[in-house]
Amino acid sequence: MNLPNKLTVARLVLTIVFVACFYAPIPNPMTWALLVFSIASITDYLDGYLARKHNLVTNFGKLVDPLADKILIAAAFILLVEKTEMKAWIAIAILGREFFVTGIRLVAANQGVVLAAEKLGKHKMVWQIITVVYFMLKTASNEPVFAWASPLFSSNSINITVGAAITYFTTAITLVSGYSYFWKNRSLFSDM
Repeated sequence: MNLPNKLTVARLVLTIVFVACFYAPIPNPMTWALLVFSIASITDYLDGYLARKHNLVTNFGKLVDPLADKILIAAAFILLVEKTEMKAWIAIAILGREFFVTGIRLVAANQGVVLAAEKLGKHKMVWQIITVVYFMLKTASNEPVFAWASPLFSSNSINITVGAAITYFTTAITLVSGYSYFWKNRSLFSDM
């Protein structure tokens, strides 16, 4: 297994640790969860960068990398709905898109085609990470390590505006990227 694929697998393991941080009886759980999520997110960038730079792109990576992303993001948004003021409909829209694209990949795989991630999907992932980090940092700002960030979230009007802008933009780009992915691969559904 090459290094990019090891990083992808590491992201899956880090997702388990990330979820455990939310429920473990440890001091400052949101701080730990935010740090683990950040490391997992960095592996998403690194595995793709290294695979392309060193010509280590594999079918395993094309399949498992986007799956690891979806598992990490699904875990994050589900936990944010439970633990923060994230609205459930946002998580449902984002997760619905992720399941939809996974379905397209399954149809492609049944036809012997492996679909790699697209550029718009990568932008979508960046904005999803930004959204998760925003809500986690807001909550972690009540804990000692990130207490410095507390003033950023103390003004309700700024906090509500920034949080809403990030959330709605992320939801929009997520849905647009899902539609784009379907449209570019609509030939897979020529038997409709």
